[in-house]
Amino acid sequence: MNNGQIMKRVAVFASGRGTNLQALIEATKKGEIPAKIVLVITDREDAQALRRAAQNFIKAFYLSPEGLTREEYDTLLLRFLQDNQIDLIALAGFMRILSPVLIRAYPNKILNIHPSLLPAFPGLHAQRQALEYGVKVTGCTVHLVDEEVDHGPIVIQRTVPVYDTDTEETLSARILEQEHIAYPEALKLLAEDRLIVQGRRVFIRDAGTT
Repeated sequence: MNNGQIMKRVAVFASGRGTNLQALIEATKKGEIPAKIVLVITDREDAQALRRAAQNFIKAFYLSPEGLTREEYDTLLLRFLQDNQIDLIALAGFMRILSPVLIRAYPNKILNIHPSLLPAFPGLHAQRQALEYGVKVTGCTVHLVDEEVDHGPIVIQRTVPVYDTDTEETLSARILEQEHIAYPEALKLLAEDRLIVQGRRVFIRDAGTT
């Protein structure tokens, strides 16, 4: 139930399997988030996210980045977003760095999820970085997107223990389970306009309520 709250229109950007996309789809379908995913965009023609979108009757596009600068590509993305009246964006395994063209058009309206406890292990292969560093605890982070990579204000983090027997694959699988919990929680807070951003800190309005 959304208690009469206006449903936010969400676009999800994905490049691969789309498991976080699926978690968001399921949460919105259950009415846990006052939002509707109305658009999925991918930069890879073979992305499984396209099939997930089709199975759930969500409009989806493959937009090739070939021959385009980041700014040119994001200008095309922005046109899609505006044409579909998008309020919020969720990056779900989108393997491109957004340019200021998009970030400035949607300030504090873009979420990303990263498989580490930022600011530790930004960038690619975060799970491998965690194992190589020898940390005992890692996890996932949902953050707002700013103009630096894996840097924006943190909304939610969930922790995962690192075991002596872990491989990159086993650790990644356990982190992914937590991602599927954290990302819907974060999108719910954003869609309910409950995030208050002060510098790098994010406060949750009415944090004692559900």
